[in-house]
Formats: sequence, C-alpha cells, structure tokens
Amino acid sequence: MQPLGKIRSFALELAGGPAQGVYRGGELLSGQVVLELSKVLKVRALEVCARGLASAHWLESRSVGMNTVYSDYTAYEPYLRARYQLIRDNGEVTVLQAGKHEFPFTFQLPETLATSFEGRHGNVRYWVKARLHRPWSVVKKAKKEFTVIEPIDINTPALLAPQAGVKEKLARAWYCNHGQVSVSAKIDRKGYTPGEVIPIFAEIDNCSTRTVVPKAAIIQTQTFIARGAKKQKKSVVASIAGDSIAAGKREVWHGRALKIPPVGPSILQCRIIRVEYTLKVCVDIPGTSKLLLELPLVIGTIPLHPFGSRTSSISSQYSVNLDWLRMVIPEEPEAPPEYSSVVSSEESAQNLSPPCPGELGNGLEGPFFAYIQEFRYRPPPLYSEVDPNPTPDSIRPRCMTC
Repeated sequence: MQPLGKIRSFALELAGGPAQGVYRGGELLSGQVVLELSKVLKVRALEVCARGLASAHWLESRSVGMNTVYSDYTAYEPYLRARYQLIRDNGEVTVLQAGKHEFPFTFQLPETLATSFEGRHGNVRYWVKARLHRPWSVVKKAKKEFTVIEPIDINTPALLAPQAGVKEKLARAWYCNHGQVSVSAKIDRKGYTPGEVIPIFAEIDNCSTRTVVPKAAIIQTQTFIARGAKKQKKSVVASIAGDSIAAGKREVWHGRALKIPPVGPSILQCRIIRVEYTLKVCVDIPGTSKLLLELPLVIGTIPLHPFGSRTSSISSQYSVNLDWLRMVIPEEPEAPPEYSSVVSSEESAQNLSPPCPGELGNGLEGPFFAYIQEFRYRPPPLYSEVDPNPTPDSIRPRCMTC
C-alpha cells in the first residue's frame, strides 16, 4: 500500500457561477480538481461527477395492539447526473510527478432544475464529487456542494394581478350568538421578492358584542410528497398586529406595511417538494375560533421593474387607440379619379356639404376638417367642364373631398 504522505491535498474548486457561486438551469458548471503531491504517485483513474437530487423522507407510527408499527415514506427526484473522466482507466497506470496538478472540468447544467432547499422532511441538494483511484489503495474522495436558484420573474401578468378576498363569521359561544365579524383584504399583486414591503388594504367590521384584534402574517408551507402521502410543515415568517376593535366598530387599513424577511423563493415545479407562501389576515374573536382570510403569494427572485408591466399595458392600449388613425389615412396615395367619374361644377357645389355621421362610420370622430385628405392625392389631369359623353343614369353624386 502506498503511504498516505504522498498526497498533500486533494480538493475540488469551482470557478463560481455568474452570481457568486449560485447557478441556474442551463448554465455551465466549471471547476478543477487540485492534487498536490510530495512524491511520485501512480494513479489508475481520476473521475469527477455532478449530482442533483431532491429527497423526501419521514416516518409515521401507529399502534397495533401492544406494539408500535412505523411506516417509512421516502421519495427521490433526480435533477442532475453527469460524469467526466479526467484520467481514464484503460488498464495502465499513470505516473504523476511531485508537485501541484490541476485537472479542469465543465458540466452543462440541465435547463430545468429545482431551487436548493433544506427542510425538516426533505431537501434539494447539488454537489460535485471527485474520486482518485490508485493501485492497491482505497479510493480517495473530495466533495463540493453548490447552490442552484431557479429564477422566478414577478414581472408577469399572473404575478402582477391584484389579490383580494372577503370572509365573514358568526361569533358564537356555546349556544349564544354574539354577532357577525367580517374582513375584506386586498394586496396590489401576487408576486414579491424578499426585502419588499406588502401594503395591506383591509377593512374589519366588528358587528359582534366582543372586542376583536386583527392580525396579518406571511405563512410558509412546506409540502413533502412520498408514496401518495403528504406531510406539511407551516411556519410564520413575518407578522403584524392591529389595534383592538371594540364592539360595533370598524377599522380600516390603508396600506398597512408588512415587510418580507430574507426567505427562500417559492418552489412550485418539484414533484415531491413544494414551498408555498400565503398572506393570512385573521381576526381573533374571544370565545370562538379565528376568522381567517388567505391570499396567495409567490416569492420570486427577479424584483419588480421600475417601468414594468404597467408601462407596457399603457403603451398597448395607446396603440389600440391609434388604430383608427391608421385605418383612415391610407399607406399609399390613391390614383387620380377616372374621367367618367368626374361631375360638373353645379353638381360639385351641391355636394360640398359635410358627410353625414352615418356615412363616416364609427371609426371617425371629431371635426369634419380633420378628415380632409386632398393633400394625399396627386392632382388630376385637366378636363373640360362639360362632359362630351354624359351618362346621367350612371352618374352617382360624389363628395369631392373623399
């Protein structure tokens, strides 16, 4: 067996992603295996592999007579599996001299990945592992983990849509009716990023005989799925409390601020692990259960653009409103009228009055002089005032400005 003193260090170094070691689907994962030797070393093979795996696991117990039976729930979802041979095992031994050796490698990450996550009953992890095979020696290993964050852009119509809801509850204690409590709440959009403030607009109407207390909180729900069963874990990541509302009174929140703390983004595309967020507005009613109103949230990674969807929607409406202008003015000048369609001066004088609104259609609105387009036409050729071949039956009164 070769002495272990020949290897001074064996480590993995990653080049670092575009965002300081954080990667996303479709990017290149580059790095190198660093091997520092104090003496000559014989190597049979050197390989590096990249792995990405989502796993969920928990135990459930039940009593069967005097015994306790445990049920195991486990599920896996692979996202990355790649291998690269730095020194191929072709049956021969490769001799490495003393000193420092660097073996670069590059992996292409798949387009679809799940965000790295650590939970109580599951996780999503990514790592790179190197294995050094030597004759008559144990395999030497080095491992390096890296983080993946899949982008969630909140500048989409679905995540920019306002969220609102209304709930009411009849306050009862035993068989006594204490009146009704209602709450209505609204937020300006569904998608937010960590560090943003959610302005909450709410109205709490206390028609009961009890004093109630309104509250709001951001709830994170972790859902783990295995063998058709689900395991959930809920936690409060931020909360605020309002003032007490006396019986028969009403309180209005004009944009009560609730700041989002540093939390992980939503995970919605993984088959076995989901991380979801909700804004819960509740009213504590003494002597009975709480009145709860939940609004869905999505925590993203790409913040709201200063001139995002609102500007786009306004410009699109503006372009729609200008369609009538493009319909009225032709793109190319029309040809001069034919001689047969030219009328006499007397008939022209009778038809110089503005056209009726019904003739213009719905597309033209405004003063009549705005629709004069004679400047778009080329001047017609000269002609006599009296038509040498008049055809009274075929002559149709025609406006000289059309």
